[in-house]
Amino acid sequence: MAKRPEALLRQEEGRSALTRREVLATALAAAAAPALGAAATTEPKQQVKLGLIGGGGRGRWLAKLFKQHGGFALHAVADYFPNAAAAAGKALGVDPARCFSGLSGYKKVLESGAEAVVIIDVPYFYPEQATAAVDAGCHVYIAKPVATDVPGVLQIGELGKQATQKKRCFLVDYQVPTDPANIEVATRIWEGGIGTLAHVGSIGFAGQWSDPARGKTIENLLRGGAWLSDIALSGDSIVSYDIHIIDGVVWVVRQRPVAASGASRICRPNPHGDYRDVASVVYEFADGLVWTHRCQSLRNNEDSILRSTFHGQIANAQINYWGKAFIRGGPKHYVGNVTSLYDRGAKRNIATFHQSIAEGRFENPTVPRAVDGHLAAILGREAAARHTRLTMDELLKENKKLEVDLTGLKT
Repeated sequence: MAKRPEALLRQEEGRSALTRREVLATALAAAAAPALGAAATTEPKQQVKLGLIGGGGRGRWLAKLFKQHGGFALHAVADYFPNAAAAAGKALGVDPARCFSGLSGYKKVLESGAEAVVIIDVPYFYPEQATAAVDAGCHVYIAKPVATDVPGVLQIGELGKQATQKKRCFLVDYQVPTDPANIEVATRIWEGGIGTLAHVGSIGFAGQWSDPARGKTIENLLRGGAWLSDIALSGDSIVSYDIHIIDGVVWVVRQRPVAASGASRICRPNPHGDYRDVASVVYEFADGLVWTHRCQSLRNNEDSILRSTFHGQIANAQINYWGKAFIRGGPKHYVGNVTSLYDRGAKRNIATFHQSIAEGRFENPTVPRAVDGHLAAILGREAAARHTRLTMDELLKENKKLEVDLTGLKT
């Protein structure tokens, strides 16, 4: 059975007729092809002072990849829990005087002289943390999901624009569009290799999330991925986990859906959190394209799956987080394999982040797509929770903010 990586716990407008050379150039520039990562390990690098916001297991793992890259010097760490901040600092060689804790620890990272930050904390706090980072003039490398509600997603979109204006890099750490096999499949689809798209299907299957009983405060939900059980903190499974492949679909079809219909339910025994165990969503696009998505977070021995299939009039295709990526049939038949995307995708993004800083490339192309993908995921979550059809315009008009009770937490 495929193993669900720890990373996944923490989690182009229009269909323009580009030439193959133009499409590949655009995809490789935005996705950081493997050759970029290889070159970045051999050439002298500008050292960037890096702050880590989120010192848990995934944060430490990712920070070590930044150190291995060679272009970053780990400068400061923040985590809500003092022991986690201290442990991360020790593992990463950070001066204990620059290891901060509490809800506002991230502010001290920004005041410490960090030039760039990695935001890999609890997603509910990402918009607040990213806003402070951009205001402080830092480059931002942010995990998914970038936010758990519509106001937060729109805020991230504005921050991307502000970062560009300030000549700062703002990169969302997506992996699916960085893989060479996925890039090849997408390119051939864009060239007409499967004909006109008729239907898209995607799956986000995972094991059951940690679901602890609630304490007097939400403090116990801020440790060890327990926040995944709470929709306001995580966005629900379709936002926190499925966003990987939802982003992949948005990347390939180059538009966001205009409506969604769905249903979802909680079916695990003795639930404590409010996250949904299963969901099914049918998305509609302005041009008539239909996309079905299935979501599951259950301990039922099902393989972990993050993949999408694209069904055209003459052929079909698949992109993946692990396993085969292909076009079957038609004039552009292709079979590739997505290999070790969990770590290789992160390494490519780290290389792109550093190169963008070093070369002054601040277009920040992952941000607009992140907005579209996250809005699609939230639209699906809301339609499925309400067992109804919901339009994107209605979702944006509601602009519903999710609230978390922070009473009793250490500031």
